[in-house]
Amino acid sequence: MKTTARTAAALIAALIPAMWLGAAQAAESTINVSLWDKGATSMDMMGKMPAMGIMMTPGVDMKMVTMGITLDTASVPAGKVTLNATNDSKNLLHEMLVAPLADPAVALFYDTKTLRVDEEASGDLGEVSELEPGKTGSLTLELKPGSYILFCNIPGHYELGMWTLLTVTK
Repeated sequence: MKTTARTAAALIAALIPAMWLGAAQAAESTINVSLWDKGATSMDMMGKMPAMGIMMTPGVDMKMVTMGITLDTASVPAGKVTLNATNDSKNLLHEMLVAPLADPAVALFYDTKTLRVDEEASGDLGEVSELEPGKTGSLTLELKPGSYILFCNIPGHYELGMWTLLTVTK
């Protein structure tokens, strides 16, 4: 009887840390996010390019975008996701918002008067607020499987290509 109890206790003691460690590793992801632009003249393209919305509009040369968001990975498993954003600009302020996309083919509502996405209508889940050049910020969210958009909502930046998609898998 003592041997069985000791064996059971040893087995439980061995399994608990392994289960905890496995759950912690599976549920957390970190993404490094670069908020970038092509320098002080990046805003010069305003009004010269069609508003790109969420879709890669046919005929729009993506090499012409003057701003963007780059992820070190575009797909992560569902769970806790930390986004570490760095403003890699030399002189422009940037921010990063995260919103879910029910349908990646449907554009976010972009107000052409304010040159901004309607954050409330987008279902904004959180943001790394305005970052000065060279500064960093983080945002941690619990994300379910689906498509998400990361975008900068400083006036005009979204229109100039400052958005990217993130896929969260099961």
